[in-house]
Amino acid sequence: ADSFDADSPGQNMAYRRRILAGYISILVFVQVPFFCLPFREAAGEEVAVPQDKTEAADPGQEAVGLEILSEYLTQAALSNEELKAAFYRWKAALEKVPQVKSLPDPSFTFAYFIRSIETRTGPQQASFRLAQTFPWFGKLDLKGDMAAQEASAVKAEYDALKLKIFFQVKNAYFEYGYLAKAVEITRENIELLRYLESVARARYSAGATPYADVIRTQVELGKLEDRLETLVDLRIPIMAKLIAAMNMPADSVLPWPEDVPVMVIGITDDELFKQLPEHNPRIKRFEYLEAKEQAGIELAQKDYYPDFTLGLQTIATGDAVIPGISDSGEDPIIASVSINLPVWWDKRRAAVSEAHSRRLSAKTGNQAVQDTLRADMQLALYKYRDAQRKIDLYQNTLIPKAEQSLAVTLEAFQAGLRSSLDLIDAEKTLLEFELAHVRALADQAQGFALLEMLLGKEIPCKIHGSVLPNLTFPRS
Repeated sequence: ADSFDADSPGQNMAYRRRILAGYISILVFVQVPFFCLPFREAAGEEVAVPQDKTEAADPGQEAVGLEILSEYLTQAALSNEELKAAFYRWKAALEKVPQVKSLPDPSFTFAYFIRSIETRTGPQQASFRLAQTFPWFGKLDLKGDMAAQEASAVKAEYDALKLKIFFQVKNAYFEYGYLAKAVEITRENIELLRYLESVARARYSAGATPYADVIRTQVELGKLEDRLETLVDLRIPIMAKLIAAMNMPADSVLPWPEDVPVMVIGITDDELFKQLPEHNPRIKRFEYLEAKEQAGIELAQKDYYPDFTLGLQTIATGDAVIPGISDSGEDPIIASVSINLPVWWDKRRAAVSEAHSRRLSAKTGNQAVQDTLRADMQLALYKYRDAQRKIDLYQNTLIPKAEQSLAVTLEAFQAGLRSSLDLIDAEKTLLEFELAHVRALADQAQGFALLEMLLGKEIPCKIHGSVLPNLTFPRS
């Protein structure tokens, strides 16, 4: 019992359970000497852990820290089809800028006189006219500004989608990390319960314990095996989320994550909320749209002014019938200026009013998004901090206490003061605390990822290191 350090919450679980098996083996040999069990665990040998059929050992695929997550994010950024579509929408929006800033195409007019007009200098046979329209001063620049702001808004949509996909990858990855650790813990407890079930049957055969102890152990073992099956089956849908986000083949098998770190935000809440309008792409999108509609107001107001059309025309003229006429056969050249007449003021007033309403819509939409994001960030901060509190609670208080309780129960069991059911209850309590601990680890990592998505950028943080020890079961 002296070798069991109950005050060390980070003690390896497999080591603790080897000690527990050793206690039980000594007790069985003392109390039931005629019943021999293969106590390979007590002798220091590895006890085979049942594996699910979907797994195949491949140490070469083992993930290291968060490096694999970085690779997943890169893969998602390069291969996600939805993100590619958003990128090409942004690229298409950029191509609108040079289009709207260009002058309208010039017009060329050719007229042929079916019946020529006889003039002093000769018969007029055909005319040629070239004209170019020039919008009122500033209209083209405003149109270009509107198109540029629209492209920026589309870029913000692309950025928001990229953040969403990155969050989906991180969220699924950390859930995958929780699942890996939950499977490991559950398997180790199944191994221990099978061992205890053998001990209970041995003691029942010796008349040292009632049959109820055997039944209770078998019931708990069945419940734990069912939980393991549920956890193992959950691997496929979680992998499917990661695979879909990275546009990988549907039959791909991703390695188990190795650990989930404890992340501590390196800036204050006030700094987070201050940076929110500066970086969140959803907010930036509405800012771009508001700027676009402001330019639209100015453009609508300029529609009160006319556009100019400059023209140059020549008429093909034949030689005069009467010889000796001056300028005989000379083609006249005509320069012209024309303007449109913006006389329908009701139409233009409505256009200005429409532009004002669009700007107000973008402005109020911006405020609504900011309010929603602030509320979402408050909730995300609460969940993140709640998970951090639980990590501290389980790691530094509940798990050490459960380990102490297990050690005391072991000593009482050795002295004959406790039954195997008491050992099962103590181990079950420790199991629940261990699972709750790794659940809190995953929750705080997922909460941190959500905060980064809401903020729109990476958040400075201190990583306390790998809290989940290396997995000891085969991973594919």
